[in-house]
Amino acid sequence: MLWKLKDRTVDLGRSGVVMGVLNTTPDSFSDGGKYLNQDAALQHASEMISEGAAILDIGGESSRPGADPVPVEEEIRRVIPTLRIVRSAFPGIILSVDTTKSATAWEALLAGADIINDVSAAKDPEMAAVLKESGAGIILMHMQGTPKTMQINPTYSDVVAEVFEFLKQRTEALVDQGIDRQCVAIDPGYCFGKLLAHNISLVRNLKKFKEIRRPIVVGVSKKSMIPQLLSQPRLPMKDRIWPTVAFTSILREEGAHVFRVHEVKPNVDALRMTEAILFDE
Repeated sequence: MLWKLKDRTVDLGRSGVVMGVLNTTPDSFSDGGKYLNQDAALQHASEMISEGAAILDIGGESSRPGADPVPVEEEIRRVIPTLRIVRSAFPGIILSVDTTKSATAWEALLAGADIINDVSAAKDPEMAAVLKESGAGIILMHMQGTPKTMQINPTYSDVVAEVFEFLKQRTEALVDQGIDRQCVAIDPGYCFGKLLAHNISLVRNLKKFKEIRRPIVVGVSKKSMIPQLLSQPRLPMKDRIWPTVAFTSILREEGAHVFRVHEVKPNVDALRMTEAILFDE
């Protein structure tokens, strides 16, 4: 399983990778405001890399439920300086920018990003042109609605079939516009326009998505499904770390390749342990 990025190709055949989250937003659900300062952001990037993150995902617009959109100029102002200093300090690390906007994506690629992580699955009409010209990797995620509306009564007839068909169609749409299929990765979008039952169905049936024959990215770190599953609605963020680790192990066994998380080391350890059991002779 090869994933082509802007200047390199990642082999995900036997080893999955952890993508560490670096938010430059004041309102992220997990760590809002902690890394607005560039020194703090660089320190956190250094820590995540030392703990085994292969990718850092830098975002300047919160996609938590109910979040308001951020103007493109403000998103660029938040993201690009941090991306530049991280790229300068760590030239070998893979960098992703978490954005739905082609203008932000283009500026990020010029600043050193390798991947566009797009929760809207490249619906910006100019995104395909950005991808084609740059050769960047793209993560296509499924979301019902928008971050502002996605958790207002999400409804499916068959969540697995509908999410699968959406990701398959979005992949083919980009390929039809000249994007190399090997640049595409897919993400079922846990907790993005889904109720608990929808999320669990997508966990249990993740192997279905291997039929698209592209790397599978998952992001469940500290999300609302964890306190729901544990019947602890007020579970603090610090107590969602180890349940996230459990998800990393389960989802690797179900076929996921890239794990977007807030705490890197325990998830890297879980990933390597799971792979040792699954694959090593």
